[in-house]
This record gives sequence, structure tokens and C-alpha cells, in this order.
Amino acid sequence: MDQEMRNILWQQFGAAIDMFGNAVRSCPDEVWRVRMWRVQPGFEGFTEFWYVASHTLFWLDLYLSGSGEGFTPPPPFGLEELDPAGALPRVYTQAELLTYLDYCRAKCKAAILDMTDEQAMRTCTFGKRQMSYVELLLYTMRHVQEHGAQLNMALGQNTGFNPGWVAKARE
Repeated sequence: MDQEMRNILWQQFGAAIDMFGNAVRSCPDEVWRVRMWRVQPGFEGFTEFWYVASHTLFWLDLYLSGSGEGFTPPPPFGLEELDPAGALPRVYTQAELLTYLDYCRAKCKAAILDMTDEQAMRTCTFGKRQMSYVELLLYTMRHVQEHGAQLNMALGQNTGFNPGWVAKARE
């Protein structure tokens, strides 16, 4: 993958992260714990704004690692998200999640811009899913976009405000 393609991939993945971040950053206190409907394999029910943000960042961080082996998120986050029956130990603050967002954004940018052809094509396995690292990046970008849209919809429904579209990653 040449440098131009890596730049394009970063610009779009970074834009998805930035849109997601704008939603988290724009969330007022009264919406932080608002309940919203969520459906995914193994889970169907209500969850809260802060949890969707935490969930998204955890999986972004994990998938950017390319493997679960040796993966540990930065404190105060743990591995509870990997346990289907597990619950997070507490409600994370907006500041904690924004710090995690900055960490994940920098990790993503470095992973993409420094990626070699060999790294792009290495096989990554998560559960029954097996794909190349570059496909895992695209899969993860869609996950960030999905939950970013969910958070933006919650903001719109509860405040009438939506942070808006981001065309390319910010500098």
C-alpha cells in the first residue's frame, strides 16, 4: 500500500473518529446517561450514551492492536467488555472517554500511516472472524461510524443539536 493510499485511509478513518469524538464532546450532562436502544449479536436492549462511547473506544483500541494477545487498554479501562455477561465497573466520565479517544486516535493514525504491505496483509483473528489487518481497519471504521451515528441521533433527539459532518480528519 503506497503512502497516498495510507493517507486516504487515514483521512477517512480519522474523520469517522473525529465525528464520533464531536458527539462525545458535545454531550451535555443530562444526556450522558440517557437510555437508547441497541441491538447487536448477543445483546438487545437499552444502554446509555456513555456506555456506547466506552464500548466503541474499547473495540477501536483492541482491533487496532490486531490481536487480543497481550492487549490491555489504558487505565482506568479494563477487559470487562470481552466478557459477554460482564458489566463495566462504573460510569466513565466524559473526560476519561475523551482521553481514551485521543489515545485511540493517535494509535489509529500511527497504525495506518506507518503500515507496511506485510502488516496490511497479516491475518488477524477475533473469535470466528479472520481477515487481513487492512480489512479489519475498514471493519473497525464502520463500527466507529455506526456508533457515532447512534450518539449523534441521541443528541439530536434529546437536545435538538447535532455536531455535524466531518469530511476529513482534522490536523
